[in-house]
Amino acid sequence: MLLPSKSSLPPICIGACVTSFGSPRLVCAATGDLSWWQDAELRDRVGVVVAFSERCGGVSEAPFASLNLAGHVGDSAPRVDRNRGLWLEGLGLASVRDRLCMADQVHGENIAVVDESHAGMGAFVAAGRPPVSATDALLTTVRLTPLALCFADCVPIVLVAPGPAVAVVHAGWRGALASLPGAAVTAVARAAGCTGADVIAYIGPHIGACHYQVDGALMSQFVNTFGTVARAESGCLDLDAVVTTSLQSAGVASCNIARLGTCTAEATDRFFSYRAEGGVTGRHAALVCIL
Repeated sequence: MLLPSKSSLPPICIGACVTSFGSPRLVCAATGDLSWWQDAELRDRVGVVVAFSERCGGVSEAPFASLNLAGHVGDSAPRVDRNRGLWLEGLGLASVRDRLCMADQVHGENIAVVDESHAGMGAFVAAGRPPVSATDALLTTVRLTPLALCFADCVPIVLVAPGPAVAVVHAGWRGALASLPGAAVTAVARAAGCTGADVIAYIGPHIGACHYQVDGALMSQFVNTFGTVARAESGCLDLDAVVTTSLQSAGVASCNIARLGTCTAEATDRFFSYRAEGGVTGRHAALVCIL
């Protein structure tokens, strides 16, 4: 059951324009201490779950407190598995807990197509099958197979195309520079037999331009690739602008992109931040699942 969002997390709706799916948007939902952002209307209309977790409501202890969903950061494996179960239960996906598919993220450009044989890969840290190897985007048309990737400053992106076909993307600076978000749009549109213009995109919490300083050589690469939008007024790298440009280059209209707009480095009470927390912290997640 979804309870009203906590007073510190008002039920803000971040909207876009109408597509064949309707208007993509993210709304805060909660059950007990567990909070996440979702598009409940998309679930009701076309049977696709889109969700971005927050860091509260789990069982992990500091510095991973409390809903750490990553098994590679030094947290207790049984606690991570419990956290994943709690979140999937909150999302109404407890019945497909053992079909969760996750990846060994390497800050690369690989997009893995998930079929029935991949269901359950990486679902459990303490036991079970390993995650999908060396990939930073998962794509599927298979029902009842949640796809999830983990984050702590990098940009989480969920893509949904008619069919449906869905994808979850991890875009750090390397993936963003390589235009992984746009490549994922092309791949998910191909899987759905549509064009990028039919795809809707959700951008979750990530480090903002207010905190993301990079060296001059790297900034020059981004400006040469994406133009001056890559450099914020602060002089820092604007990953949101870069990811948006990448999505648009693949055909996604700006009005078909819903974004949370929260900087993880400024909101460590709600999200994990690798930079703000000195490199030792947990991970929140982005998830998509076709029902």
